[in-house]
Amino acid sequence: MTEVTVEAVESVGEQTVALALSTPDAFDAAPGQFVLVRKDADGDAGYYTISSPDVEGTFEITVGYPEGESAEESLGTWLADRAVGDTVDVEGPLGHVQYRGEGDVVVYAAGPGIGPAVGIAERAIDAGNAATVVYRGENPPHEARLAALREAGATVAVVDALDGEHLTGETANVYVFGFDEFVEEAKAVLEADGRDPSEAAIESFGPA
Repeated sequence: MTEVTVEAVESVGEQTVALALSTPDAFDAAPGQFVLVRKDADGDAGYYTISSPDVEGTFEITVGYPEGESAEESLGTWLADRAVGDTVDVEGPLGHVQYRGEGDVVVYAAGPGIGPAVGIAERAIDAGNAATVVYRGENPPHEARLAALREAGATVAVVDALDGEHLTGETANVYVFGFDEFVEEAKAVLEADGRDPSEAAIESFGPA
């Protein structure tokens, strides 16, 4: 594990914050990859996907936290309560799903998947490529960044159910981020469009 410093904490939606963390030396990561975050040596740990377009100086994770009786013991709540200057322990980067600016992208996301979705779309736009983000749900976090992506020419759709409407460009790289049920829904959309789901970059967060 590597100790990193919290450089910024920002509320980015309902029960959701974005933490900017200092980038460790030799931390060569891209949006779509993830890190293991631990409270302390013996504390709770969880995986969080990188939601910044790059990791120069700092990298960002997007953290949701619960309400109710479980909130006090939640790792998400603990992270959301961090302040600038606090430290957390991380391990990574982990995972093979990543985007480093190679071509157009279509990103399907639900729940916490909106974090890597905005990071990938921003990196695509910065590289001069086309970007489409399709979020299934209501009131996605990172509304300000999604609005900026629209202004920059990206397509951003917030939908109740997935379909193939936004699968434009046969050569676009397809990414999927969400829990198991959403991943299966996205795979079905790809198959219905005549695409091989195994060719998509898919990161499932497990059961909802």
